Amino acid sequence: VLLVESGGGLVQPGGSLRLSCAAFGFPFSRYVMNWYRQVPVKEREFLALISKFSVVKTYANSVNGRFTISRDNSNNTLYLQMNGLQPEDTAVYYCNNGGSWGQGTQVTVSS
Repeated sequence: VLLVESGGGLVQPGGSLRLSCAAFGFPFSRYVMNWYRQVPVKEREFLALISKFSVVKTYANSVNGRFTISRDNSNNTLYLQMNGLQPEDTAVYYCNNGGSWGQGTQVTVSS
């Protein structure tokens, strides 16, 4: 199993980023997928979940209305569209298939 996140970077407050997570080595369409984030000295925080065929999407209160999770089962890729980013969104962002984790991608929100 391999999960590879990308799309992070430096963005100004109010800006947007789109994260991607490429999945390899498992039947992607059969797995519920998740996004998490983590800042130093804090536990990893759940952000969003998407069911196998995108019927169900669930968000943490902290990102609901600003972030959108999606997936492309034909390309084994998970996405996280992040709008209205704020400095408190600065973290390393991870995708997860319920068992495995990617290496993460850094998102920094700063002016």
